Amino acid sequence: MSPRDVMTLLRPQQWVKNAFVVAPLLFSQRFFDPHELVRAAFAVLSFCGASSAAYVLNDILDRNRDREHPLKRGRPVAAGRISTSAAGGIGVAALVVAVSLGSPLGAGFQTVLAAFIGLQILYSAALKNVIILDSVTISVGFTLRAAAGVLAVGAEMSPWLLVCTFLLAEFLALGKRRHEAVLLGDYAHTHREVLGRYTVTLLDQLIAITAVATVVVYTLYAISPPVAEKLGTAYLYLTVPFVVFGVFRYLFLVYGREKGGSPTDILLRDLPLQLGIVGWILTVFWLLYR
Repeated sequence: MSPRDVMTLLRPQQWVKNAFVVAPLLFSQRFFDPHELVRAAFAVLSFCGASSAAYVLNDILDRNRDREHPLKRGRPVAAGRISTSAAGGIGVAALVVAVSLGSPLGAGFQTVLAAFIGLQILYSAALKNVIILDSVTISVGFTLRAAAGVLAVGAEMSPWLLVCTFLLAEFLALGKRRHEAVLLGDYAHTHREVLGRYTVTLLDQLIAITAVATVVVYTLYAISPPVAEKLGTAYLYLTVPFVVFGVFRYLFLVYGREKGGSPTDILLRDLPLQLGIVGWILTVFWLLYR
């Protein structure tokens, strides 16, 4: 068991998903408050541990199916480089780290963290095999990340934040399902039964719906008078072009480049998408902290 295999098992590159935990701090306009920044950092690290524990559990349960997958067969547990017992120990350690880091953040945060962990267990054990509910579960997990960030820094729970997070996560999850369905073709059901129930046509329709919903809901949020009053700026609509570009760019990568298997890998490797995200972040900072 090499250190590289351990890191592959924990998937630290996927920790970028936990940036959703920081979003409430950014929009609460307390990003430069040292106390709140430390609490947000603890929240992010806590969810990194919980996420890694979930990935370990998933790899253990899916080890036999992963051996039949052209991309996943090289995972340490599926390839036999890490035993299931050793992987279980690593997963428990990651879970202990998650709970320990989250304990100072209050009962509310701990409750959401527990809900996230429970949801990941249910997903790995059963929900990932139920059509539609599999992607919805993933999206709820991202929404719980945002809610945990709200509770960690004592911000106001915004329904806009939660709905936008859910829709964006659903959009990305469906793109991933489409990539898997196309990649595996007629053998999709042999890797995971639920993939055989999806059709590319259905996924295309669902992706189109969630793409439109994501852009529309975010635009409504950006031009909402109560939001403008709360944030102290009426110019949040300036961030809408970045969101539109991000959604369109991801659609291009899914349909034009046949990508989408890992939204995280796309984010880490696609320069135009990275520039769009940086542009959005800088614009938000300029509007909220000038």
